[in-house]
Amino acid sequence: MSRRAPRFRAPLALALGAALAAPLVLVPPAAAADPYTVTPLRFTVRAGDRSCAVDADLYRPTGTDRDHPAPAVLGTNGFGGSKSDGSTDSIGKAFARRGYVTLVYSGLGFGRSGCLVSLDDPEIDGAAASRLVDFLAGERAADDGTTADFVTLDAPGDPRVGMIGGSYGGAVQLATASVDHRLDALVPMITWHDLAYSLAPNNAVGAGDVPGAFKWQWTNGFYLIGEGQPLLQPNLDPSRVNSLTCLHFVTEACRTVHTLNSGRFPADRTAELLAFARRVSPVSYLHRVRTPTLLVQGQADTLFNLNEAAATYRTLRAQGTPVKMIWQSWGHSGGRAGPGSGELDLVTGDLEAGYVGRRVLAWFDRHLRGHTRTDTGPAFAYRRDWITDPDRAYATADRLPGLTRTFHLSGDGRLVDHRSEVVPGARRYTNGPIPTSHSESSLAGLLGLRDGPPRDTRGTHLAWTSAPLPRPLDVVGAPRATLRVHSPQAERTQDSADAAGKLVLFAKVYDIAPDGTRTLVRRLVAPVRVPDVTRSFTVTLPGIVHRYDTGHRLRFVIAAGDGAYFGNQGTKPVTVVSTPGDTGVLRLPAVTS
Repeated sequence: MSRRAPRFRAPLALALGAALAAPLVLVPPAAAADPYTVTPLRFTVRAGDRSCAVDADLYRPTGTDRDHPAPAVLGTNGFGGSKSDGSTDSIGKAFARRGYVTLVYSGLGFGRSGCLVSLDDPEIDGAAASRLVDFLAGERAADDGTTADFVTLDAPGDPRVGMIGGSYGGAVQLATASVDHRLDALVPMITWHDLAYSLAPNNAVGAGDVPGAFKWQWTNGFYLIGEGQPLLQPNLDPSRVNSLTCLHFVTEACRTVHTLNSGRFPADRTAELLAFARRVSPVSYLHRVRTPTLLVQGQADTLFNLNEAAATYRTLRAQGTPVKMIWQSWGHSGGRAGPGSGELDLVTGDLEAGYVGRRVLAWFDRHLRGHTRTDTGPAFAYRRDWITDPDRAYATADRLPGLTRTFHLSGDGRLVDHRSEVVPGARRYTNGPIPTSHSESSLAGLLGLRDGPPRDTRGTHLAWTSAPLPRPLDVVGAPRATLRVHSPQAERTQDSADAAGKLVLFAKVYDIAPDGTRTLVRRLVAPVRVPDVTRSFTVTLPGIVHRYDTGHRLRFVIAAGDGAYFGNQGTKPVTVVSTPGDTGVLRLPAVTS
C-alpha cells in the first residue's frame, strides 16, 4: 500500500484512524476521463430506534439510464474511516469503471454520517444499509430529491446489488444480508465471526460462555479511535455524542470494553459482555443470511484470524448458503504482497491481474451480471508464501483440510511421532507478575513502528521440539493440541464466581531453522482459560498456512503470559507430566502440495 507511515508525534487516534480505515484499496488505472459521474448524497434513515444521517457518494457509469440499467455495488469504510478515505473511495471508482452503479457511504458514527458507533449491529447498521438498498431500488429518494431509476431490478423494489468491503466494512455486509434478503452477492474481507472471541479469545474447545484472555492492545486501539472522533472529524453531528462516560459508542459497547479492561469476569458482567458482543456478530445471525458470499480472510491477522472466516464458512455451507473462501496473505497485521504476486493489487486496482481480484470480479459477474457460465472458482483457496510464481501461489481444495499429522509431547521436551517414543517426565513453569512472553506489539505496524522479535522468558514456558524434518511439512488450517496440566493454586481458584480466577495459558507453534532462527508463525498465539485443571482439555490454535521446510523443526510452546493480552491473576505454577500412556498430543492439518 503506497501510504507513508504516520509520524509517531501525531495523535494516536488520528494515526490509527488513518491506518485502520483502509483494509481494502482498489485504485483504478489513470484514464483521460472518468467514465462515470460522482454525486454526493445525504440520506436520513431510520436505524433501530433512532434517525441517522448517512453521507454517501453515488458513482454512476456513463450511459446508464432507465433504458440501460446496470447492477449496483454498495460499500462502506473500515473502522475509523469514511466514504472519502482511500479504500472506500477506490471501491466506488474501481467498480464504476467496470460498469457498476456504485454507492459508497460513511458508516454510522464515522465521517459525516450521524449516530453512535454501534459495531455493525444488524438492527442499526444493517437497517441503515437496507435503506440505501431502497434508494438503489428506486423506492426512496436522497434528502435532496435525487432518485435512482438506472439500477437493474430483479423485481419491483428489488435491485440487483452486491456489497464489498473489509474489516468493519465486511461485517456490515453480513449484518445487512440478515435483515434484507434483496442482496445478491457479498464479499466480506478480513472481518469477524464472533467479537467475544475476537476481543477475549478462549481457544479451549467447548469453552462456552467463559471469556479467554483480553486482547487489550487491539481493543483499546480501536476504542481510542471511536472515542477520539473529534480529532478525526471536527464539528460532529450531535447525534454522535452519547455521554461523558461513553462519548461516541453505544452504551453497551463501552460497558464491554470497561469490563474487559477491569480484568474481572463475574457472572453478571460476563453474561452482559457476551450477550452484546455476540448480538452484533455474525455468529448470532448467520442463520438468516442466504446471500451468496465470497469470504476473503488474511493469513497475517492477529485481530481477526483465519478461524473466524472458517467458522462463518462452515456455518453458511452447512445451511446451504452459497459460499466460497479465500485465505490471502494480508490482513490487519500486514503481509501485503507487491504487484505481480497474485494478491489483490492494492497499488493499481488492476483486479484482473491478481488471483483474488479475478475471483471477486467473477463472483460479481455471476451473481450481479447474471453470467451463469462464469466459473467462480473452487470452494477454498489459500496462498502459499513459499511459492513466488504468482500463477502457482494459490492452491485450491473442495474443503478445509483435516487433522492428518500427529505428534506426541514427550517428558524430555521432544515432539515425537509415536506414543511409544514418549519418555516419562514432569516439567514445570511459573507465571511472573508481568507478562514474560512477547508475540507482538499489535499496533506497531499500523503506527509505522518496528516490533521486536517474539520471545519467551526462561522458567515461564515449556517447549516441545521435533527432530529435523526429512521433507517439507505444509500446514493449512488450525492445529489442535490436547493437554493436561497440574496446578494446585489454579485448582483453588477455578470454581470462583469470577471466571478470571481460572488458569490462563498461551499455546503457539514456532518454526526452528537449522541455524536456530525461531519464527513464531504469523505471530499468532492461542490464549486458553483452562476449563478444569483436573482434566485434559483441547486447544484449537489459530489457523495458519505455513511450510516447515526440510531440516527445520517444529516447536510447540505453552507460555504463562503474553504482553498483548491480559493473563493470569496471581502466581500459578504449572506442571505437565508425560508418560507413554498419558501424554499431550499435537495434531496438524498437513497437506500434500
